[in-house]
Amino acid sequence: MDKSAVDPEIARFLETMARAWADYPPFMTMPLADARIAAEKVREPWAKGGPVMARTFDRQVPVRGGELRIRVFDPGLADGAPMLIYLHGGGFTLFSLETHGRLMREYAAAAGMIVVGVDYPLSPEVRYPTALDQLVDLIDWLAAEGAATLGGDPGRIAIGGDSAGANLSLAASLRLRDRDGSVALRALLLNYGAFTGRCSDEAEARHGGAGSVMDRAEVEYYFENYLGGGRIDSDDPYVCPANADLADLPPAFLVIPECDILSEQSYAMAERMVAAGVDASSQIYPGATHSFLEAMSIAEVARRAIADGAAWLRDRLAEPAAPRLAEMPAR
Repeated sequence: MDKSAVDPEIARFLETMARAWADYPPFMTMPLADARIAAEKVREPWAKGGPVMARTFDRQVPVRGGELRIRVFDPGLADGAPMLIYLHGGGFTLFSLETHGRLMREYAAAAGMIVVGVDYPLSPEVRYPTALDQLVDLIDWLAAEGAATLGGDPGRIAIGGDSAGANLSLAASLRLRDRDGSVALRALLLNYGAFTGRCSDEAEARHGGAGSVMDRAEVEYYFENYLGGGRIDSDDPYVCPANADLADLPPAFLVIPECDILSEQSYAMAERMVAAGVDASSQIYPGATHSFLEAMSIAEVARRAIADGAAWLRDRLAEPAAPRLAEMPAR
């Protein structure tokens, strides 16, 4: 990895995390339960501070296989507020509502919307498609009745996430489109998305290897956990949206850090979305790496990216949804 290209404030973020990780064995050698505990502790300082919410509460939502825990972040909005469903990253394997709590509060405050964080089941204990199935059920619940009970507008719901969370967000949109022919979701916020388990030799050489935030072996490990059977890729577009037909999706905003092994996937996704007729835009953040949004307390580039995503969401969800044709009054 070419560390000279990394933004100095992001380099400080990475160095601080590296010092914290030095208290533990190498991540890939640890039992998964221990690795998860370590990951939570390393990320804990970065989730502190930030905007204070008027309301923060958990709720259990009925879904296939049981219940799904959500955490609602409300900055103090009137009933009928726009909503963002947010899915934390961590390779389908790590992290939680706690590690990404500040990021979700930042979006809630900056965008002026209720953020619904999702405690989706992690792999390898629970593999594809369970988390995706439950996410689709959550979206259906919000659109039917849940949004109103949380103070939100069921006609103004966006979805987004980082890394694996961006994968799940896009996959859920594809599932809804293929099921209903349209997507009730109004917008997609895709932060350094993981859209396939395959990384090119060039990406590994430039942004992986020793000292990187994430290398090719780690990406493959996460997709193996998610899929099982030693697989890292699939023709199934709901697993690897890089293989999907992207037509008729909601508008999308892709946050792309310059120094990330996954950036090539976002470049390709943005191009393919535009070619498919999707209202997609992207922004490259020089010197930023994977996970850089979590450095918002010390890094201006992270704060700028959050503000950009929030402004884009605010614009896309500013107006109530137009009624469907079947709902329009007869002329």
